[in-house]
Amino acid sequence: MVSQHRPLSLHGGDSTGPSKILIHAINYAPELIGCGKYTSELARFLQQRGHTVEVVTAPPHYPGWVIQRPYRAYKYMTETIDKIAVTRCPMVMKKNGGGAWRLLAPLTFAILAAPMVIWRALRFHPDVIMCVEPTLVSAPAVLLAAKLSRSKSVLHVQDLEVDAAFGIGHLRGAWFKQAIMAVERRLLLRFNKIITISANMRTALISKGLDSEKIEVVRNWVDLDTIKPRLSRSGHGFRDELGCRDDDFVVLYAGHIGPKQALNVVLDAACRLVDQKKLIFVIVGDGPMKNSLQKTYADLTNVIYLPLQDECRLNDLLSIADLHVLPQMKGAADLVMPSKLGGMLASGRPIVITAEPGSELANVLEDIALIVPAGDSAALSDAILRARVEDLSLRVERGLELAELLSSRVLLPSFETHLLGRGAERQATHQWKGISQQDTTVGKDKSQTKSAAQARQHPDPF
Repeated sequence: MVSQHRPLSLHGGDSTGPSKILIHAINYAPELIGCGKYTSELARFLQQRGHTVEVVTAPPHYPGWVIQRPYRAYKYMTETIDKIAVTRCPMVMKKNGGGAWRLLAPLTFAILAAPMVIWRALRFHPDVIMCVEPTLVSAPAVLLAAKLSRSKSVLHVQDLEVDAAFGIGHLRGAWFKQAIMAVERRLLLRFNKIITISANMRTALISKGLDSEKIEVVRNWVDLDTIKPRLSRSGHGFRDELGCRDDDFVVLYAGHIGPKQALNVVLDAACRLVDQKKLIFVIVGDGPMKNSLQKTYADLTNVIYLPLQDECRLNDLLSIADLHVLPQMKGAADLVMPSKLGGMLASGRPIVITAEPGSELANVLEDIALIVPAGDSAALSDAILRARVEDLSLRVERGLELAELLSSRVLLPSFETHLLGRGAERQATHQWKGISQQDTTVGKDKSQTKSAAQARQHPDPF
């Protein structure tokens, strides 16, 4: 099977010479959101830079935890996507399954994929083998394959899944947590390099006993050639399809619908604002919580649900928003950095987030987003009404400047450098607005913001 995706625009950074790279990840194209999106874009970037890339992954299943056709759950298969050899390995899952199923699916994938990872490493002779977390249960196979093939092992931490699982209640028990954390630490210590997506996640990894010198931060990126501000509302396909008038105020959430996203808070706010004329909530996406939320809030007349949209319509989708809403479960803001943030910023629309004071997300977006406490639907509804009447253009402008720092033009070459470890001089601090890897304190001078031209001068801005 051969599939082709739109090439990711490439700018900047000279190649350090071709390498062989084997990527092991549970999520990959054609998945449209989450970790699969970033792993796929990284693989395409590396292949376009002249490296040889292979991927061992699962059948596409995210975010609904159901296998997408024509793929099959219980069959090994190979295909070529964007000139990259992709091997699919079986996994056991249940549609939108929770509880034990959320543990069984990645565990069966890791077990059934392990022989393939080792075999491909011995046949392919990669220079680097990269494992993507989630899921960390795939790490033992990667470490063994790297040892047998004498390859460099790299872990890309998109999600501190062990911390998050205990934090949101998927896993419980003090003794069990201690045992799992000990196993996690032993695995983490064995990787040659770890790349994560936020400064606070890096700090959490160091607190587990890891050497700070081998942990790098490369934020999740946004393709600014794909996501651009759209100023005009006239002739907007999505708004027309939804029956929205030009004077309707649209509050948009687009992404995964799971426990961590706490969409119930957004829908509780919609309940509070149901009598507000010309105020519409649009929820786009899929996930294990979608069906139950739709049933619980079935009486709401100001909420529209849409399925995941194709990548070619993403810019149009994001531009229907008069306000983006980014909710998160309390305590999750420093365990999982929302991958959808870059697109929100690049769309040139105001944003309201739920985050606790002092969290990295709140610090980074202090002068950009309206911020309300996690779980507080009353505060969220007040912020939505505030956004409806206030001029938030300065916050939007600052958001566009931050989007420049998160551009794939900047961050993908940085990822390549850290992944391959060639000619990379470690920068002791990675700064933007006073944020560094070691210190996430935000500078308090709100009278000035960096221009996009200044932003481009920082190759690894955080």
